[in-house]
Amino acid sequence: MALFRTRLKELRIERKISQLELGKLVNTSKMAVSHWESGHSEPSISQLIALATFFDVSVDYLIGKADA
Repeated sequence: MALFRTRLKELRIERKISQLELGKLVNTSKMAVSHWESGHSEPSISQLIALATFFDVSVDYLIGKADA
C-alpha cells in the first residue's frame, strides 16, 4: 500500500499540519501517523474514513484505487 503512505504524506504537507496534529484529528498518536507514512502499519477503517473526510478526498483516492 505504498500509494497510501505517499498520498497521506503529500496531503498532510499540503495542509501544513504536523504528524502530531493529524494524529489528534483522527484520535491517534504522532507515532501511528509516522508508521502509516513509512508503511510500517495501516490505519483502521474508521481512521481511514476520518482521514478522507478531513482531507476532503475519497477513501479510494487515499488507498490508490482512484486518481481524484
